[in-house]
Amino acid sequence: MQTLAAVATGLFCAASWLNGNTGRDPQQPGTVIWFTGLPGCGKSSICDFVLSMLRDKGFDPVLLRMDDRRKQYFPRPEYTREEREKAYGLFAREAVEYARQGRLVLMDATAPRLEMRKRVRDRVPVFAEIHIYCTLDTAMHRERSRPGGQVMAELYDKALERKKTGRDFPGLGMVIGVDQEFEVDPEAEMTLENDHLSLQEAGQKVSNFILENILCK
Repeated sequence: MQTLAAVATGLFCAASWLNGNTGRDPQQPGTVIWFTGLPGCGKSSICDFVLSMLRDKGFDPVLLRMDDRRKQYFPRPEYTREEREKAYGLFAREAVEYARQGRLVLMDATAPRLEMRKRVRDRVPVFAEIHIYCTLDTAMHRERSRPGGQVMAELYDKALERKKTGRDFPGLGMVIGVDQEFEVDPEAEMTLENDHLSLQEAGQKVSNFILENILCK
C-alpha cells in the first residue's frame, strides 16, 4: 500500500528550479529528497534506482549516502550515540549546502530520530521524505543475506544476541529496530510498504511519485 501525504497537504513542484541537464540553477534554491527507513527496508536499492532514472531524464543529482559519508567524517567510526549525532549533523549540513547551490540532492540514511530529518526539512525550501517501510521480520531476513562490507552482515541477529546475552560485537553500534526505535514522520511525503514489492515495482512507484509530485518533469 502506498501512502502519499502530498495528496492531502498539496502537491509541490520544483521543476522550474532545475536548469537543463545540470540539476543546478544558481538563482534558485535546490531540492532535497531523503530516503529513510529501517536497515534492510530496501531504501538504498530504491534510491539507486531513482538516481539512475533521474540521470536518464537529464537531471544531475547529488547522492549523499550515510554509509559512505560517515567514513569521511570519522575514518575509524565507533558507531557510538555521540558519533551518530555528530555524523547526522554533518550529513544535514552537506545537504543544505548543496541545496543552497541550487542542486537536487538525494539522501540515503536511516536517521532514526525525526529531529535528524527535520534539520534538513526546516532549512530547505523543497524537501520530501520517502519512507520505505517494511516489518522488522522482513528487514531481518534481508539483512541476513547482505554480504559484509560497508554495513556489518547479520547486524540484526548480532544486535539481538548482544541484547539477550551481553556478548560484545566489535564495530556493532546501536541497531535501529532493536536498540533504538525508528521515529516515523506522519507527514512524510511518501510512505511505501516494501515487504512484497520487487525492486522494479518499488523503484518505479517512487520514481513516478517524485517526477509527478516533486519535480513535475
